[in-house]
Amino acid sequence: MTTKQKPKKKPSAFMKPINVSPELAEITGKGPMARTEVTKRVWDYIKKHDLQAKANRRMIEPDAKLAKVFGSNQPIDMFKMTAKISQHISDA
Repeated sequence: MTTKQKPKKKPSAFMKPINVSPELAEITGKGPMARTEVTKRVWDYIKKHDLQAKANRRMIEPDAKLAKVFGSNQPIDMFKMTAKISQHISDA
């Protein structure tokens, strides 16, 4: 009787190391790091600096560092934030 070995799963694309732009590195630290880690560090920064709008917590009010990443100092919806961040990452 032979035992079947399970094929190894390919790592998720979210876990693949990526490089971050100098602007994003001011917030997350230098890469390469997983995309999930970038997101976690951006949220840590937002919470640490109290950048969520008081009236609508879905809106992020960027400070000077985040404004460089978002391209504007105007409030941005948290769901649109990932599109702005993706412009600052590249494959490692």
